[in-house]
Amino acid sequence: MAFSFSFAGDDIEEEEDQLAAGPHSSLPPTRNTPAKPASSSSASAGAFPVQGKPLLPPTQHDIEDMLSKLPSKVAFSLLDVDLGDGRVVQLPRRELWDVRVQLMAEESADDSAESEAGLGEHDVKTGIYEGGFKSWESSVDLVKVLAAENAADLLAHDPCIVVELGCGTALPSLALFRWALNDRKPERNQPLVLTLADYNPTVLYLVTLPNLILAWALQQRAQNEALGEAFTPDGELELTPEVLQAFRQALSSTGIKLSFLSGAWSPELVDLLYSSAVPAGLPDTTTTLLLGSETIYSPFALESFSSTLRSILLRERRERPSGTARAFVAAKKLYFGVGGSLDDFVDKMRGLGADVRTLFEETRGVHRGVVECLLS
Repeated sequence: MAFSFSFAGDDIEEEEDQLAAGPHSSLPPTRNTPAKPASSSSASAGAFPVQGKPLLPPTQHDIEDMLSKLPSKVAFSLLDVDLGDGRVVQLPRRELWDVRVQLMAEESADDSAESEAGLGEHDVKTGIYEGGFKSWESSVDLVKVLAAENAADLLAHDPCIVVELGCGTALPSLALFRWALNDRKPERNQPLVLTLADYNPTVLYLVTLPNLILAWALQQRAQNEALGEAFTPDGELELTPEVLQAFRQALSSTGIKLSFLSGAWSPELVDLLYSSAVPAGLPDTTTTLLLGSETIYSPFALESFSSTLRSILLRERRERPSGTARAFVAAKKLYFGVGGSLDDFVDKMRGLGADVRTLFEETRGVHRGVVECLLS
């Protein structure tokens, strides 16, 4: 099933020749060209129950392998998020046209390469593409809430686990990553485990990882002359071996561990998270932040996301009883035509034993909200 949400410009991504009309967006128009039809192999896997289609299995992706797949340079635009009190955080986003260029080059080099169905006219193609190439307005709401909740202070002083489920372009994680790079003190030796999970593996290596590298490079360009020179006048970052090596060194020196997981929300994904991404031996006082933006847009998505969220919260309470595990979920109040709603999610989580409180509501345009979930 393919569908578009038709939210009249409230989301950041727009059709060709339209400006992003969300109140927090400063992105230029997005170039949009038709995507090729999905190959039969990509159409045989589904994020949620679709008759005759299996789920994509949870898979861990090695960061070195992902770095090896990066192009020589990436084009990007910047999104200014007003946090209030004169604070603004700039979040980079790789341009969709640049993603298309890389995909076309890979397909030309490999006749067996699968074309990416997510770059066409549909927001979601159930069982094929789950929306990860688009940046959604609710993800900006979540960035603002994380700032209001002083997440930067947690990252600076405490051992932390951050998991963004359905990360896509990963705007909330990009904000946390930038704050951590700015505030973490290596001598404190406090680990930060940042795990990015998206249904589609191509989303992870085409936009999620490049956006993280861009966020780091923008943060450090003033202190690193060679890095500053890697930015071109045309709005691109050259990913030279020296730039990538500096990125690795920055992760090491700040104690940040990046992990990438793909596949459907499921018990198997939770098992993989704890067997491959979250290291053993973390302090009992570790703070865990679970993030989700636009993850409940259908009844199937709501059900599987809620169950996965609760499983991680339970795991954290069992393994780190002195720590704190909080989930922040941003969504539209109602997804017209597909059945998901924020109220249904709140009812579901309360039925699963969670305390839920509303942290943010937007009543202009398409109504949205951000809620926090804690286990009782």
